[in-house]
Amino acid sequence: MVAEGALVAMVAGTKATDVVAALTKIPEKRRHTVTEVTLDMSNTMNVIVRASFPQASIVTDRFHVQQLVSEAVQDIRNKLRREALQEETAAILLAKQEKRLYQPNIYSNGDTKKQLLSRSFYLLFKSTGAWTARQTERATIVFTVFPELQHAYHLAMLFRAGYERNHTKVTAKRCLDQWYTKVEEEQIDAFMVAAESIRAHEDTILNYFTHRSTNALAESFNAKLKGFRALVRGVRDIPFFLFRVGKIYG
Repeated sequence: MVAEGALVAMVAGTKATDVVAALTKIPEKRRHTVTEVTLDMSNTMNVIVRASFPQASIVTDRFHVQQLVSEAVQDIRNKLRREALQEETAAILLAKQEKRLYQPNIYSNGDTKKQLLSRSFYLLFKSTGAWTARQTERATIVFTVFPELQHAYHLAMLFRAGYERNHTKVTAKRCLDQWYTKVEEEQIDAFMVAAESIRAHEDTILNYFTHRSTNALAESFNAKLKGFRALVRGVRDIPFFLFRVGKIYG
């Protein structure tokens, strides 16, 4: 939605030409006053911003970048979980053939290998200091059994630390180069792909360290809209929906 005084326009979808056409209805002089725009890693959004706000510095939102790295960790966990599932299925079939009861290996925390990987989902997003006692116990076991997952987790936390500890583009760039080197040393496919994507957006990622702007408020409001839409079981009357949104969240 684009609003400028009495001008309100709803744009269906994110097609660049349609969004740019709506944004250019805002006077050029006003658009040139925009100095910074924070967005995700979408090339379409990049095109829209460059066409509509030529004076603006583009910042790639840190949480979308961190999500890319976190997804690399989860890709490895999912791969290991599939392998554990296949291993368990093969063991069950073998037990049936040999007419004996299948007994899975149970770790000290009560998890099987498959459960260990399944229940590690949330702890891999957190720093070690944020783990509960049960998550700490599970992490100790899962990292012992699957050292490759521990390496992936440490790479993700190292990347996250770069955002938290650096406050200038120069130091952030130095830290990012060190992270690239570490990724190349580890040679983990999921991280090699993530690193290439980050390298391609490096300039706009580093722009974050100028003002440390994020999309947090916009993403929070978007989540509220999605939740409200789900609560009312979809939207048929868009003007009335926008009226209700304005009354509730305005």
